[in-house]
Amino acid sequence: MRVLVLTAEARVPDLSAVYQSLPRYLDIDLHVLGKAQQRQLRRYLAGLDLQSYQRILLDLPFKHMVAQATLLARLPGLLIYEEDACQNYLATSKWQGAFSRFYRQLPAARLVVTGASVAQRLRSEGFDALFMAKGYNPHLLFNEQQVRDIELGFIGRTASRDYAGRKALLDSLAALEPLQLLRTEPGAEYRHMLNRIRYFVSADVGLGEYMAKNFEAMACGCVLLAWRQGSEEEAIGLKHDEHLLLYSSLDELREHLARLRREPQLAERLARAGQAFVASQLSHEQLAERLAAVLQEPWPSLPVASRWQRFCSLFKPRRG
Repeated sequence: MRVLVLTAEARVPDLSAVYQSLPRYLDIDLHVLGKAQQRQLRRYLAGLDLQSYQRILLDLPFKHMVAQATLLARLPGLLIYEEDACQNYLATSKWQGAFSRFYRQLPAARLVVTGASVAQRLRSEGFDALFMAKGYNPHLLFNEQQVRDIELGFIGRTASRDYAGRKALLDSLAALEPLQLLRTEPGAEYRHMLNRIRYFVSADVGLGEYMAKNFEAMACGCVLLAWRQGSEEEAIGLKHDEHLLLYSSLDELREHLARLRREPQLAERLARAGQAFVASQLSHEQLAERLAAVLQEPWPSLPVASRWQRFCSLFKPRRG
């Protein structure tokens, strides 16, 4: 099966390891698009032999896709991989409801989203939505076996209004505990900093799913203290007191910290088990395998058999 993959230049997080692994399972034609190309997909697709592909995997920022629904609706075998669909249900997001409106214009597309509850809500609206948790790149993020000189840390953004719950919790914790709120560049600098942190505080408050930084921290050997998301833990396979410690309030979080300080062997056990879990379940290699399996499944057909040929004819170069 030949698959056209369209992804974004300078994508964050970087999914290059996923696309390096996909050719193990499928015939992949990978195209990495700049911003101008993402905004003008019709022009870009005109240079491709679209009839040679059985599937098209689209992994582009929603803000660049949303205005091109008419074009995308004509692509058969379309799979959209979307890591930000949780914003469809966030009252603080400018994209609240926009994902649903966009997907309604794509009757033959399938969706892969990174939240189990988000997938369930989309399915309840009639969309063909599947859940795959976010993952991490094991070639870039790993345990360096270094001394951890930061007891309690968080690395990431807090300024966006979508992260208001995160910021409030972290600020409250920092007023009571020696929490360090850190920012780094992606890559080696990020890995080195994670390897300095003993207890990583995840505060995905109100987001309804696990951000990639949870799994990245576990991969680097941190003990993860994660905001309890409800159905997400079971869907991913994460178990409290086995792979991580879950909390639903600041008081519960501080109780976990006190316990970890009393029981250093607990911290060692959680760090080892968490690292082993993400390595076996949530690496980008595993994500590639799961995406390949979905791409090989039977696909909904467009209403009219000749529609694809008519669409492709729009891109044939004119002579003379």
